[in-house]
Amino acid sequence: MFLFANEQIILVVADEFNSTKAKLLCFENNRAIFAPIEVNLGALGVAFGAGEIEFLKTDADPIKKEGDKKAPLGIFTLESVFGYEKDMNIKMPYLHVTEELICVDDSNSKSYNQIIKKSSKLPASYEEMRREDAQYELGITVGHNKEQIPQMGSCIFIHVEKSKDAPTAGCTSMKLEDITKIVHWLDKSKNPILIQILSSQKRELAKLYPLLEI
Repeated sequence: MFLFANEQIILVVADEFNSTKAKLLCFENNRAIFAPIEVNLGALGVAFGAGEIEFLKTDADPIKKEGDKKAPLGIFTLESVFGYEKDMNIKMPYLHVTEELICVDDSNSKSYNQIIKKSSKLPASYEEMRREDAQYELGITVGHNKEQIPQMGSCIFIHVEKSKDAPTAGCTSMKLEDITKIVHWLDKSKNPILIQILSSQKRELAKLYPLLEI
């Protein structure tokens, strides 16, 4: 069962829906591995995303939409690592980011929410993966909206922060040294996941993961 197959968990806890900062903790076999890491969230906070498990929410709670500048709340698989180095000695699938790679955020494209190579026919909207600001120097692909539901949000990553305290367009960012540490710890065979929640959801999380030392 999905819930109990995860030996590695990245837990991000935000105070409220409009939070642009949060604390990140890494767990292996329910025990914290590193000291807490401060991370940046979306410029307009957080909203419920399309993940593996539905958290309780009300009709008034925000739902993640394309371009809303909100980081997704929920439980998500961690799919792979990407970066500017040609090769990395890590235990996750690795994608070398070149100038020919883009991530598609055009809901009308069959490649929506996918990283693809450029072709002669480009989607109406996309983002370059080889950025000038080095935010994608190293990153982790989050399994958000894996069913490619139109307008539910795309190209969600954990990546390098633009600058200290700079919010994101909907991702989770941190210092290069911190994400480097996490990337070398992650192991695909241990089914790593990202859990992003509000502080008020800790009790709900404890019911799903009663052994997690939060």
